[in-house]
Amino acid sequence: MQEQTLQLEQQAKLKEYEAAVEQLKSEQIRVQAEERRKTLSEETRQHQARAQYQDKLARQRYEDQLKQQQLLNEENLRKQEESVQKQEALRRATVEREMELRHKNEMLRVEAEARARAKAERENADITREQIRLKAAEHRQTILESIRTAGTLFGEGFRAFVTDWDKVTATVAGLTLLALGVYSAKNATSVAGRYVEARLGKPSLVRETSRITALEALRHPVQVGRRGPSLEARVRDLAIATRNTRKNRSLYRNVLMYGPPGTGKTLFAKKLALHSGMDYAIMTGGDVAPMGRDGVTAVHKVFDWASTSRRGLLLFVDEADAFLRKRATEKISEDLRAALNAFLHRTGQHSSKFMLVLASNQPEQFDWAINDRIDEIVSFDLPRREERERLVRMYFDKHVLKPATEGKQRLKLAQFDYGKKCSEIAELTEGMSGREISQLAVAWQAMAYASEDGVLTEAMMDARVQDAIQQHRQKMQWLKAEGSQPPVSAWTK
Repeated sequence: MQEQTLQLEQQAKLKEYEAAVEQLKSEQIRVQAEERRKTLSEETRQHQARAQYQDKLARQRYEDQLKQQQLLNEENLRKQEESVQKQEALRRATVEREMELRHKNEMLRVEAEARARAKAERENADITREQIRLKAAEHRQTILESIRTAGTLFGEGFRAFVTDWDKVTATVAGLTLLALGVYSAKNATSVAGRYVEARLGKPSLVRETSRITALEALRHPVQVGRRGPSLEARVRDLAIATRNTRKNRSLYRNVLMYGPPGTGKTLFAKKLALHSGMDYAIMTGGDVAPMGRDGVTAVHKVFDWASTSRRGLLLFVDEADAFLRKRATEKISEDLRAALNAFLHRTGQHSSKFMLVLASNQPEQFDWAINDRIDEIVSFDLPRREERERLVRMYFDKHVLKPATEGKQRLKLAQFDYGKKCSEIAELTEGMSGREISQLAVAWQAMAYASEDGVLTEAMMDARVQDAIQQHRQKMQWLKAEGSQPPVSAWTK
């Protein structure tokens, strides 16, 4: 039994040993697995670090290449600018040299002509002096004979006149009546002139009118009755209504035109008057304030003068917001307030004698009484793509193509596609007004006149277009700096 007990103990120890061996093997397997996991993690980290480093090196190489390319481009641009400057300096030096040689040749020619003239005068000095002496003697003899003859006739006539008292009395009476007639005619003419000027003369506030006064009719007799072309399609309805109103002698409607500067508001008013068969008169709101106390009288004089038109008068007030401001909130002088009250008094009711057309860039500044007198509102937006192309073509034909084809002026056109160029310019001039496009065409003409050969090239047109675009952007920045909105957004419905 002891032997069996020992065997059992030995077997138990053996099993414990085997279990310890198995546990040791499991621990070794776990340690090996942990080591493999750490090894794989380290390899992964090293791979990621290597990939990041390679990517960093690639980006660095790309940035270095970009910097080198930029430096190369800057160097090429600098070399091109230096080349252009050298060519410009060489051209200027050539022009200056040509001018200098031309001046020297001109001076040599003038000097040679002066020397030849002086030599000829020296050679002919004796003959010239003899001719002068003979002419002087003949002239002196003629004058003496004339004096003797005139003295004789005057003496005999005066002696006969003095001896006849009837002639003396008649002469004195005639001179007296003549003096009285001249004095009376002078005063009558002055009074009649003041009356005619008050009834028919142009008031001081009116800057331009189609009405022909008596003085203008005497100055320009051929231009009386001339009228412009018909109205464009966008104002046809309003023009037809105004024309029918004039024919039926009804009451005219007042119109407000608002929009950015240079969109054709003044031209609209002129064509509306001409198409309707009316006279037109243009005044500016900024002219009223400087007149002070005379502003009320000037306003009444304008409306009195407008009421004398037989054809009906279209009174166009440009920049009306400078004059017709709000009386409650705006700080205006008493004189301007009185002039505004006079204007409101004369426009309180519709008239069959005149039609009121107001133009403004800021209609929100109008007095409410002015808004109450408006019957029709016409919005003038900036020209769209098709309208800009039409304007570019029209002004290009007027200021460039027509003078170049007529050959009367120092202007020539290089060979390029004019229609395609006008379309490209219309695409580039987005946001510009009709006045800016007109100024662009005038600038093309001026560039051609300023060139040496008088030829307008495509590159010159492109350069001027870029300058105009830059100037337009600068104006928009000024508007934003002042807290105002640019016309593109301010007048878009």
